[in-house]
Amino acid sequence: MKRKLVFLLCVLCLIAALPISVSADMGPKPSVRVRFRNMGEELCYGTLLSSTPSTGPASVWDGNEDTAYYKGSTANPSCPLEYDIWKAFVDYQDADGYYFLQTAVSKVSETGEIAWTYYPPQRFKILLYYPESGRFAVSGICERYAFDTYYTVDMSGAEFGSVEYDRENSTDARIDAYRSYEWRQELLSLFARILITIVIEMGVAFLFGFFGKKAVFLLLVVNTVTQIALNVLLNVINYHSGQAAFVVWYILMELLIFAAEAVVYAIWLRKFDSEPRKRRFYVLYALVANAASFATGLLISHLLPGIF
Repeated sequence: MKRKLVFLLCVLCLIAALPISVSADMGPKPSVRVRFRNMGEELCYGTLLSSTPSTGPASVWDGNEDTAYYKGSTANPSCPLEYDIWKAFVDYQDADGYYFLQTAVSKVSETGEIAWTYYPPQRFKILLYYPESGRFAVSGICERYAFDTYYTVDMSGAEFGSVEYDRENSTDARIDAYRSYEWRQELLSLFARILITIVIEMGVAFLFGFFGKKAVFLLLVVNTVTQIALNVLLNVINYHSGQAAFVVWYILMELLIFAAEAVVYAIWLRKFDSEPRKRRFYVLYALVANAASFATGLLISHLLPGIF
């Protein structure tokens, strides 16, 4: 028994020793991703217009050549964006006064996506430009509704306006964008986390010698309830605040769950145990079981980040 516990603790220490890089700008940032369907074959570029003239390091062009971001420019000569495309977006005048911030430009006819992954605007519009015909298509006002925001645009049947903007006679198309958060992936991740955690903690229970039916039933009930509550709450936190908050709350709630389980096991598991032992033995089980599931979660998040 002692050898098994020593081995388990050694494994936990090795997992905890995984290298973690730190930087001044550490942690995930909010993102906006817009995916397109039925784009057609015509060459098309897309970007997001911001309700504010700057966000993070991105800002509207102020007319100074030193702040222009296109291929060969003084500010960023390695920028892949061609001058003609950049100039078309810069000259575009939006009906609602939204700004082109010289970033998040994508050749959507090839990528099928616009991604703004570093300090995207809270409110934005989707703007498409077809350089071969000089046509624009623009969406209505969209908002970031989650830490990682997803929209989908179906381009079938869209109509387009001209490059020139006329406040009274604008014919710019209003393309429709709808929210498309990946709930299926979130639910699969939720189920995977709960299942993996319960399997690990029950495995630790068997190492501690808990084989009685009543003891096993109590452990299953307690672990199922705590893990469902923990992971549902973590999913809500991740949706609204992102992975950095997810990790902080993960640690705090694991500590709370350990404390609660330690009390339950010291009182009730001891009663159901076929060979009752000292209360600190059950507290030790709660500590080792939660440490094992937490450390394994860190390992899996490192190897398979899509699950956690």
